Amino acid sequence: MKRKITLVFAAAVCFSAISAAQKLTDYVNPFLGTATLWEKEDLGYERHREARTWGAEVFPGASLPNAMVQASPVTMFRSGAGYQYEDKVIYGFSHTNKGHWNLLHVPILPVTGDIDPLDYASGFSHDNESARPGYYQVYLERYRVNVELTSTLRCAYHKYTFRPQDGKKVLADMTRNNNRVSEWAIGKEDSHSFSGYQDGDGKIYFYAVSNYEIDGIGQEAGQKGKDSHTVSVITFKDSEGTEPLELKIGFSFVSTENARMNLEAEMLQKDFRTVCEEADSTWENLLSKIRVTGGTERQKGIFYSCLYRSFLWPCLRSDVNGEYTDVAGNVTKADFRYYTKPSFWDDYRNKLILLGMIAPDVASDVISSITDMGEKDSGYMPTFFHGDHASTFVAGSWFRGIHDFDLDRAYKLLLKNATVPGPGGRRYLDEYLANGWIAEKDTTDVPFYHEYKGAVTKTLEYSYDDYATALIAKELGDMDNYSLLMDHSQNYKNVFDPSTGFYRGRIADGSWIKQFDPYYPYFQYMYRESNAWNNLFYPPHDIKGVLGLYPGKKAVEAKLDSLFTEPWRGYEVENLTAFIGNYCHGNQPGHSIPYTYYFIGKQPKAQAILNTIMDKFYDMGADHLALAGMDDAGEMSSWYVLNAIGLYTYSPADPEYIVTVPLFDEVKFTLGSGKTFTIRKTGSGEAISRITCGDRRLKGWFVQHKDLAEGKTLQIDTK
Repeated sequence: MKRKITLVFAAAVCFSAISAAQKLTDYVNPFLGTATLWEKEDLGYERHREARTWGAEVFPGASLPNAMVQASPVTMFRSGAGYQYEDKVIYGFSHTNKGHWNLLHVPILPVTGDIDPLDYASGFSHDNESARPGYYQVYLERYRVNVELTSTLRCAYHKYTFRPQDGKKVLADMTRNNNRVSEWAIGKEDSHSFSGYQDGDGKIYFYAVSNYEIDGIGQEAGQKGKDSHTVSVITFKDSEGTEPLELKIGFSFVSTENARMNLEAEMLQKDFRTVCEEADSTWENLLSKIRVTGGTERQKGIFYSCLYRSFLWPCLRSDVNGEYTDVAGNVTKADFRYYTKPSFWDDYRNKLILLGMIAPDVASDVISSITDMGEKDSGYMPTFFHGDHASTFVAGSWFRGIHDFDLDRAYKLLLKNATVPGPGGRRYLDEYLANGWIAEKDTTDVPFYHEYKGAVTKTLEYSYDDYATALIAKELGDMDNYSLLMDHSQNYKNVFDPSTGFYRGRIADGSWIKQFDPYYPYFQYMYRESNAWNNLFYPPHDIKGVLGLYPGKKAVEAKLDSLFTEPWRGYEVENLTAFIGNYCHGNQPGHSIPYTYYFIGKQPKAQAILNTIMDKFYDMGADHLALAGMDDAGEMSSWYVLNAIGLYTYSPADPEYIVTVPLFDEVKFTLGSGKTFTIRKTGSGEAISRITCGDRRLKGWFVQHKDLAEGKTLQIDTK
């Protein structure tokens, strides 16, 4: 695992009081995923365009699990997470992050001397940069300032070590983040404090306290040709003092007063080292929920880095007094913590279930939050980007024993999503309900990035969402809608073309899209960010029905073998990278396909694919810091975590896991309930010869969540 030279120094400064014994946080590398893929052998095709491919789009900065604040460097605005490992300059240190080309609120930068508003970024070197959970450090070469960052749930702590002879200033680029900033303000509160807000993808307020007296806050404007830019500059008295300049900044999405309240509650009376150590302790406690024995040091490094990355989103949005700004723009208070909407299309597959396994209190509050959003907005449960999928999260959580939310209220919204067309709900639902599938335009030579309906992918995914909602309907005794939704859950069959063996687009009259090439990728024509190969064998709730679309098991095996051996045809697309044949691990749609081998009696073939993915696609590139594709708020990372311990959420709405061969000899998993279950592996082969849970041998490939929740041991024998 990549380590930075100055990490030794940083650890000595912040963590010298911590035992020298191996800590799980030592395995975490926050830089993992920050690099971009460049080489043909990693990408799977030859690069010809100047545009770089999508990396994991993750940030290396300081944050706590599911926190409001992420204090992280910005090397490029309007980029995924604001930081790419190959970049050479830093524009500032922002305070919100996700990795989806948004956020990066309130970027600030320590500076010296005269300021050029059009050219103020500083160069830096990775040799003088380090990070660990809850801590980030870098040396700014232009200003000769060492920067250290740490954070609490709602506050950021900046520590800037200037040269004694240099005047101390901080530049705040209030007009800029990863979105369009519509409004901002910054001003002095008293001799040591300043405050303000920035409105751009959410209006965030801040209140900052300095250990140096503030001399003034002014605006610096610059213009060159048509380019103009204004920045705010905070200057400090006693600027040649030898002590580092420290800023403690509280944030709130409600008000400046609440930002100050959050600061006073979480950080104001603490020093930098204390906040660092508390952040490390928080992450150590979370990571220790899964303790592994065996495996290599590299595997442990990837594993704990991925587990860390799985717990950074959704993000907290309520303050210490419980107040938050709801979707209607009103300040309110509830008996739950308010969180951002999850990235449903990406992380419904695995991350949200992993979240509930380890932090059920967070999962239940997220469900309460999205229920609140739906009731106060359109009357539909919120969707994200493409499809629906909140239904899967709600059902999967409830049936795993997470009941600290109002299921009836959530179901009312989910049922409307599935049965009532309208703004705010599922797109093209009227077609889906009328025909049992969504039609696509019949056209030719569609460029990759052209926007259409994504009709095949939506039809497949809506059928799975209908199944998940049906499970809730049955739980609540709504048998009429249970029957209706179970019927709808079979709609995936309506876009299967037996003449090709692929799901295929249909036009309004029911005939198939004429120009059909299963190898060609689309952004949203028929398929969402994929091709026909990467939509095979979905959805997961009816694998018997899916396999029944083919003449027999041999035909299924031949199709799977072709997927993993037919080479990618050289299509250069920024968000499709890293292939095994035509299987793309660099985007989510096909992530459940390898397990299909299980259901035709070829489990070892599945494991061979899973092992290849875990070995090749999680520390790629020259610096071993790239993932196969976008992490998408933790989906890619959670895929690794679950498969590495021998479980996967094949059908996340169902409270069960398909059993795989773990990388580790033994896993101790402590659920949020406090119960610990154990996974043990014998042998070193890819073929599973026997699975036992407690004293019972399993007949199939799935273990039930309730058995793990009782603390039983899962024994996986291999040969």
